[in-house]
Amino acid sequence: MAKLAVKSAPAAPAPATFAAKAAGKPSSLTFPTGGPVAKKSRRTFRRPINTKGLAVFTRQLATLVKAGMPILRSLEVLARQEKRVAFREVVESIADTIRSGGNFSDGLSAHPQVFDRLYVNMVKAGEAGGVLDTVLDRLSLFMEKAQKIAGKVKAAMIYPVIIVMVAVAIVSILMVVVVPKFEDIFSGLLKGQPLPALTQALLTVSNFMKAHYLLAIAGAIGAWFGFKIFAKTAFGRKIIDWLLIHSPVMGDLFLKAAIARFTRTFGTLLASGVPILQALTITRDTSGNVHIANAINVVHDRVKEGDNVAKPLESTHIFPGMVTSMIEVGEETGALPDMLARIADTYDEEVDNAVAGLTSVIEPIMIVFMAVMVGTIVIALFLPLVSIIQNLT
Repeated sequence: MAKLAVKSAPAAPAPATFAAKAAGKPSSLTFPTGGPVAKKSRRTFRRPINTKGLAVFTRQLATLVKAGMPILRSLEVLARQEKRVAFREVVESIADTIRSGGNFSDGLSAHPQVFDRLYVNMVKAGEAGGVLDTVLDRLSLFMEKAQKIAGKVKAAMIYPVIIVMVAVAIVSILMVVVVPKFEDIFSGLLKGQPLPALTQALLTVSNFMKAHYLLAIAGAIGAWFGFKIFAKTAFGRKIIDWLLIHSPVMGDLFLKAAIARFTRTFGTLLASGVPILQALTITRDTSGNVHIANAINVVHDRVKEGDNVAKPLESTHIFPGMVTSMIEVGEETGALPDMLARIADTYDEEVDNAVAGLTSVIEPIMIVFMAVMVGTIVIALFLPLVSIIQNLT
């Protein structure tokens, strides 16, 4: 395997090293501190690649580099086999940056819509330590596990969302198509007698939905867009994030997923050689939850003053005692990255168990929810029939 060694850059960076690499000659990599600006790819309105595709690309790149293939040659191989045009242009742009004497991380930083700060800083740390192959392997593993945990959380949310959508569709059809026909039957058979309060309320809602169905659809769409706008505000994001980790049913799942994300991100950055303050900043910015980010910010400020990680993390009252205790042990033994990885693995398993338990709990709740909605309509339509039968007898 070709070794990735880092040398101090000369005053005038010579791209000959990278040219040799491009030709497939095994030589040590020289990462100059200053290089030409990376050529940017065509501007697009959508991200050139999704998270899953980026994880696959990183795994393939890590495999090639770890096998001894030069980074430039690896990028050229991946660019040729890339079917997504926009992302192929990104990879080619990164390769052009290396050909012109720049670092791999320089090319990555020119595309922030694809490679976030965590990705770029881990690569920089790998370049600085001469362990780019190890860092890429660690980064690909991190992205695969993050993708897996996010997929499980989404899977837990899909079932109740589908059930609610089906229930709303069924009730809407009943209210707009079926219930108005019963109103004509009741008015002919009851001969002016008052309808039960529940039936009258159902008919009132049905008549409104039938006469103003466009308004109802516009209201539903407006409510959705209003929620999206509210979620983008600082106050709205704070409220929604608080509800996510404190809600009775889903809160435990979201909190465990957030802890797994925090510990895996923080541990991966530290293991890759990123300084602890910079690692905390990146972890805070990629936490995905305002309250988790605020807790990490508290830890960052305390560590900057000379404190450790465990005590200020415990003072935020967000992370369980087991997490802070294990982090404290990791700090005392000098094995904090390994301890963070163990915590992340533990909470990954906890998320698996929470998803399985949540599915078993949500299923009967959704069945009862649909039964109550449809049952209320049936009872409201059945009550006038009792009066009609009594009149006939």
